[in-house]
Amino acid sequence: MSEVKKIATRASYGNALVELGKKHEDVIVLDADLAAATQTGIFKKAFPERHIDCGIAECNMTGIGAGLATTGKVPFVSTFAMFAAGRAFEQVRNSIGYPHLNVKIGATHGGISVGEDGATHQCCEDFALMRSIPGMVVASPSDDIEAKAMVEAAYEHVGPVYMRFGRLAVPVINDNPDYKFELGKGIVLREGKDVAIIANGLCVAASLEAAEKLAAEGIQAKVINIHTIKPLDEELIVAAAKETGKVVTVEEHSIIGGLGGAVCECLSEKAPVPVKRIGVNDVFGESGPAAALLEKYGLDGEGIYKQVKAFL
Repeated sequence: MSEVKKIATRASYGNALVELGKKHEDVIVLDADLAAATQTGIFKKAFPERHIDCGIAECNMTGIGAGLATTGKVPFVSTFAMFAAGRAFEQVRNSIGYPHLNVKIGATHGGISVGEDGATHQCCEDFALMRSIPGMVVASPSDDIEAKAMVEAAYEHVGPVYMRFGRLAVPVINDNPDYKFELGKGIVLREGKDVAIIANGLCVAASLEAAEKLAAEGIQAKVINIHTIKPLDEELIVAAAKETGKVVTVEEHSIIGGLGGAVCECLSEKAPVPVKRIGVNDVFGESGPAAALLEKYGLDGEGIYKQVKAFL
């Protein structure tokens, strides 16, 4: 069996920005002294005059991005998720969200797969924070191909967009000719009638692995990639719930307020079925290798398989 190609979506973000910069002169990239980590350094090398290092001043950077948007530029504000969603929340809310400015937020190093950086940097609250801001689009890609398509779609969308990218290299799963990305539209990756597994980010590949293990035991799991948490593809989620009768959500985020919360809000109103939320269970992360942490918190293929089987 050939080796699966793996790429960190933060690298995809940096490469996508360069391609975007070639096509659109209004793209400006801002960073907070983390260009090597967020991979915006790739853009800086290609377009030094359109890259602004704001230093370790994320709140100020957010305000600068808002100001640039009022002049017709399309700023991509970039830093770790903990700082973009956490430290700068007030500025994102009041300077970008409230006036509904055309600012894109590229938040890297989200979730526990930040690994050795530890609990302070492992942001598992960003989906909840960002989707609470009126008019904010919130998205998390599953692989390199989707991340690049997401950056392009974010540019085309008029209004604020929050995108979460990861530090850990993840399998490329969308390298097929039928792949099509659209903000707010989920993608069915595997058909099944017994349970619907709804995932995003690196948990999509792990959910497909879990579905393979379940299939070996005669359990057919439908796997859906909901890359956009807001706006949510309610039509697809409701249809899947009605078809299977049971839903499992999987995310590298707290089970409170993220994808699982959004799906439960939707189904409680439109198609009440039993739901199991798999994610970080209202605890902080810890320092350790990313793969070991994903295993410990039950977010690898084996962990998801065991939890789905127990739920059924």
